Amino acid sequence: MSVKEISDYLHINTKKVYALVGEGKIPATKVTGKWLFPRKLVDRWLMESSHGGLLSDRLVVTGSDDALIQRAVTHMVNEMQGHALISYTNTGTELGLSLLARQRADVCGVRWGPAEESAQRHTSLLRQYPPHKNWVLVRAFEREQGLIVNPGLLEDPNDIGRVFQNDVRWVMRHESAGAQRYLRELFSEHRIDPARLRIVAKVLAEREVASYLHRDEADVGPGPRSLANEFGLNFISAGWEAYDLALDRGVFFRSLFQNLVQQLKGPECQRLAVVFGGYGFDSCGQIVWSA
Repeated sequence: MSVKEISDYLHINTKKVYALVGEGKIPATKVTGKWLFPRKLVDRWLMESSHGGLLSDRLVVTGSDDALIQRAVTHMVNEMQGHALISYTNTGTELGLSLLARQRADVCGVRWGPAEESAQRHTSLLRQYPPHKNWVLVRAFEREQGLIVNPGLLEDPNDIGRVFQNDVRWVMRHESAGAQRYLRELFSEHRIDPARLRIVAKVLAEREVASYLHRDEADVGPGPRSLANEFGLNFISAGWEAYDLALDRGVFFRSLFQNLVQQLKGPECQRLAVVFGGYGFDSCGQIVWSA
């Protein structure tokens, strides 16, 4: 919108529009000497700045699946008792980032390969989305990732070659999931053609992987050590991955997001992390990247 259009839209005079621009309070950009105002960002600015605004009382978390994130959100919901909308939906990393880019979510959980390569991989992934210039990455924790295995399958718990034999039943994650990305690299490392594997199911959530194995409907699937321990299944480690939270800079300062970080650092989540195993919290809450 032009200065005149934004003036009419907000029911203020043009002098006040220029004052808001000069104070840096209203979303605006200068193109060929003229100020323009993106309608979507102006609408969001109005909601953010409203008394008890919708967005300040909402935290929608999406992206990669994780049991601790789910529990932290559940604790927040119980604490807030209806004073704010807090939700978590596992969509996988890539779909979650698409929702974040479209402002349909506030926070997206990201994990995309080994922890030691996360600085490059996560930022490269985020740069594929135009709004990334306003985003930051905050470290939640690190997780031990690998293969969850039916206890009856292996005589030797470390015999990874057995899980790739033709009679073994696999349950896979969907292609936009970080776990599936990690699995593809494991296949490459061991020169395995996934087309030759016996795949009995593809699931949307990592808990579904453990459920298939627990019901003896599959023998092996990708997932973290924490999930294997929770369901009493065997685990073959493939390494550690970083679980980061992608979000807009403005969301970082919201009390609801800071509450989420404190929940992860709090006694209940820390107790569960020890019980489940395979978690590391050395950098929890730190900003690891900002555009």
